[in-house]
Amino acid sequence: MAFKTPKETLQAATSLGSAKASLPWGKLLVLSFLAGAYIALGGMLALVVGGAVPGLNATNPGVQKLLFGGVFPVGLMLVVIAGSELFTGNCAFLMPAVLSGKARWSGLARNWVGSFVGNFVGSLFVAYCLVYMTSILANEPWLSSVRGVAEAKVSQGFLPLILKGIGCNWLVCLAVWLAVAAEDVAGKILAIWWPIMAFVALGFEHSVANMFFVPLGIFHGAAVTWNQFLLVNLLPVTIGNIIGGAFFVGTIYWFVYGRESAS
Repeated sequence: MAFKTPKETLQAATSLGSAKASLPWGKLLVLSFLAGAYIALGGMLALVVGGAVPGLNATNPGVQKLLFGGVFPVGLMLVVIAGSELFTGNCAFLMPAVLSGKARWSGLARNWVGSFVGNFVGSLFVAYCLVYMTSILANEPWLSSVRGVAEAKVSQGFLPLILKGIGCNWLVCLAVWLAVAAEDVAGKILAIWWPIMAFVALGFEHSVANMFFVPLGIFHGAAVTWNQFLLVNLLPVTIGNIIGGAFFVGTIYWFVYGRESAS
């Protein structure tokens, strides 16, 4: 399988980031809606598969986490290969474009805000219309899993959630970065699967995935309020995701492979 060198990958990522920074609002919001929906569909599949084995979770939780994480990557595969705007991935790709002078900070801010909002709407659409209204996960053993996931996500401290957000988006953005390096679809799928499976199995926190998991739990009667979701979980996770993607991937690879050519 052919692939780009790290420097060539940075150059491709910079070009992608520049294009993302100049997307018209209409296209940005539509593509962001799609990305949120795709990640939610991956989350839905993870709940159907990994949430249906409470006995395995009790006796061998590592295997249950592997099942949950093993199918979730389908969402990012759809995002990358079909094409859409995912806030977490864009945290990395806009940075080298801005730092190299090929995009403006205002374009970065517009893309991040637009993709975040669009991802939220797409995630809520899948959670409410395709899961809650269809009752696909309304019975046991899935119902307890849906509620338990949501309740667990708002029961953690602010700093641990920031740190879990950093770990998550470091891996997520590396997955997208490796997919850019791959030259064919099979290579992109393999590049995406391993880091995404890893972040889910490790228990890290993804803001866009949580836009699906926590509202879905609320819709199904979890002991979680919208304020808890937004302030206790989504805020620190989003901060961590920005740091994990923008600094640990976008900025560091620009510093290593792009700073000299930009000076």
